[in-house]
Amino acid sequence: MKKYIVIVSIILAFMSPMISFAKNETILSMEELTIQVMPEFAYHPNDKKREHAPLLIGYHGSMVNNSEQPQKGQIEIPLPMEEKNFQIGYVADYSIDLATAYEIEYAIDLDNGTISWTTSEEIGPNERYKFVIEFYTDSLKVEEEKKSLAYQFKSFADIGLVNVIFTQPNKAGKMELIPAPEEQKHGDGENQFSYLFQGVKAGEEKSFTLNYVRSETLPTTELVNAKNLNVDQEKKDTKTNKLAIGALSGIALLSLGALTYVMKNRKKQQ
Repeated sequence: MKKYIVIVSIILAFMSPMISFAKNETILSMEELTIQVMPEFAYHPNDKKREHAPLLIGYHGSMVNNSEQPQKGQIEIPLPMEEKNFQIGYVADYSIDLATAYEIEYAIDLDNGTISWTTSEEIGPNERYKFVIEFYTDSLKVEEEKKSLAYQFKSFADIGLVNVIFTQPNKAGKMELIPAPEEQKHGDGENQFSYLFQGVKAGEEKSFTLNYVRSETLPTTELVNAKNLNVDQEKKDTKTNKLAIGALSGIALLSLGALTYVMKNRKKQQ
């Protein structure tokens, strides 16, 4: 079957705002983009010196094939490669049924500041194509315990819905976002602040300022992993104690609440 090359970005948008995407908008359009901004969440696996406060950002995109034929080709998207210590962490796309994630090979164009890859599967007419890109920078400003971030997103295409989510680091306090977030979610010890923007046009900019205080130097993932290890050990100790009691009484019961708690933490680890 004939393959099509699909360019989904505005390459050098600030220089040539009408090239590339405008020609292919009817073929593959950006339906949704979720941007996760996660300060002090994790270090890049290649970071040997951990003397900085890391910043992890994730792009979770959804595109739709508006043509009448299956499409398989190249995706190209700009990233803020000019940021200090920019590093790619993870790039993947998903099967159409979302059952499988494919970690994919990609190419970096430093001159144009873009990442590109070839879709793992064909995208049928009216089907959705989903991808994820995770990258790290040293963009956080640090003044002792005070941390701040001036974050700006410049849309590389017309996007139906943009969702920007800031995740508060574990053990952080006095978190402030400007402008004030539309929604705040609490769960699993994390606070998330989100902004929703509909009908974002190519070249449109969204700016945010983040401030918080944090004396902890370990990233959130390491703190959570340490907590989960403690929970697993407590689980083993609890199970041993309950089995001992059961041996004496002839009844061995595991607390439903404890079991639920353990299962939740297993899901986190997965």
